[in-house]
Amino acid sequence: MPPILSRSDPHRHIGRTGRCRALRLRWRYIGRRISNFTAGGRWTDRLLPQVRKNLRWFWFDGVLAQASESIVVAYLSLFILALGATRSQIGLMNSLSSLSGALLLLPGAALAGRSGRRKLIVVLSGGGIGRLMLLLLALTPLLPTHAPLVYIAIALTVVRSAFGNLGHPAWMSLTADIVPIKWRGRYFSSRNIAMGITGMVVTYLIGQLITRLGAPIGYQWALGIAFAVGMLSTFCFAQIGEGNPAPYRPASAKRTPLSALRDHPEFMTFCATAALWNFSLNIAGPFFSVYLVEELKATASIVGTLSVISSLAGLPGQRLFGILSDRWGPRKVQMLTGMCIPLIPLAWSLTSAPWHAAPLNLAGGFLWAGYNLASFNFLLTLIPEERRPHYSALYQIVVMLALTGGAAFGGFLAEQWGYKIAFVTSGIGRLTAALLFMRFVRQPAVSGDVQSPDVI
Repeated sequence: MPPILSRSDPHRHIGRTGRCRALRLRWRYIGRRISNFTAGGRWTDRLLPQVRKNLRWFWFDGVLAQASESIVVAYLSLFILALGATRSQIGLMNSLSSLSGALLLLPGAALAGRSGRRKLIVVLSGGGIGRLMLLLLALTPLLPTHAPLVYIAIALTVVRSAFGNLGHPAWMSLTADIVPIKWRGRYFSSRNIAMGITGMVVTYLIGQLITRLGAPIGYQWALGIAFAVGMLSTFCFAQIGEGNPAPYRPASAKRTPLSALRDHPEFMTFCATAALWNFSLNIAGPFFSVYLVEELKATASIVGTLSVISSLAGLPGQRLFGILSDRWGPRKVQMLTGMCIPLIPLAWSLTSAPWHAAPLNLAGGFLWAGYNLASFNFLLTLIPEERRPHYSALYQIVVMLALTGGAAFGGFLAEQWGYKIAFVTSGIGRLTAALLFMRFVRQPAVSGDVQSPDVI
C-alpha cells in the first residue's frame, strides 16, 4: 500500500509542481498552435506578422460574436413573446432598435474620425455596454411581477442596438484596414464559414436547452450565455493592433458631408437601393420565428433546428461566393443572389407546417451567405478611405431608418391582415430593390495596389 502524503511531505510538493509544469507546457503548446494559426488560408503566409496577428484575432472575434449573436437573433423575439408581448410590440421593438441605432451613427462617426481611437470605441460601446444589456435582459424576469417587463425588455433591447451602432463606423473603418483588399473575398468566406458552423451548433444546443428548461428560465440562460460568449469576443477584438487610420479631414463650412456625397454617385445610388431592400426585408424579417411558434405551433428546439439548417446551407455558399466575389467582383454576386432571395418570403406565405420551412431555410442560408459577403465587400469598395467612418455611418443610417419603417409597417400588416400578407409584400419589395440595383448601381474602379504595404 503506498504511503499517504501529508501536507508537509516533500513528495507531495514535487507532484504538485510537476502537474503545474505540465499544465504550463500544455498552455504554451496551445498558445503556439494559436499563434501559428493562419486565419484565411496559406495566402496569409505572405503577409507581415502584425497583419497576420490582426487577421487571427479578428477571426476569433467573429466566431465568438456569431455564437453570441445567433442566440439573440433566434430567440430574443421569442423571449419577449414569452414575457407577454403582442405582435405590434415586437414590431415596435424592432423599429425603435433600428431608429435608436440610426441616431447614434453620425456621432459615432464623428467620434471615430476625431479621436482616432477606433478600437477603444468599439470595445466600450457595442462590445461593452451593448453586450451588458444581454445580461440585464436575462435578469428581467426576476423583477417584481407588477413591473412592466415587456417594456423594460424592449428598452434594454433598444439600448443594446443604440450602443452597437455607436461603434459601427469605427468598426467598419478598422475592418477595412485589417483585411487586405486583394483577398477580402477568401478571408471573409473562410471566417464566415467558421462563424456559420459555430452559429449552427450554438443555436441548436440553445434551442434544446430552452425546450428542456421551459420559458422564461430557458431564455434567461440563453441570454446569459450570449453575454458571456460576447464578452470573450470583445476580449479578442481588443487584442487587434489598430495601426494608423487615414487622416481625418473635417468638412469645410461650405462643403458638408452630405454635399460631398455628390462626388460619389455610385455610393448614393447604392444607398437608395439598400433603403428599399432593407425596408422590404424588415416587413417580414422579425416575424418568421414568431409565425413558426404562433401559427405553426413550432417549439424552440424546432426553431433552433431550422436555424441550423440555414447555417449549414451557408457553409458551401460562403466557399463558392467567396471565390466568385474575388473573380467576378462583389456587384455580380450581389446581383445574382439578390434576384433569388425575394422568392423565399413569397414561398413562406404557402407554408402550413413547421417542416415546410426547412427547404426555404436551406435555400435562404445558401443565398444569404453570398449576398451578405458580396454586399459588405461592395460597400468597402464604394466608401472613400479618408471619409470611411462618416460614409459608413451615412449608409448605416439609411439602412436603420429603412429597417425602422419596415418593421413598423410589417407589424401593422401582421396585426391587421396576418403574417402571410406581410411575407408577400416583403417579397415584392425585395424584388423591386434587386431590379433597381441591377439597373442603376455600377462597380467602381479600384486604383492602385492597396494591399502591397501589408505583404512581406
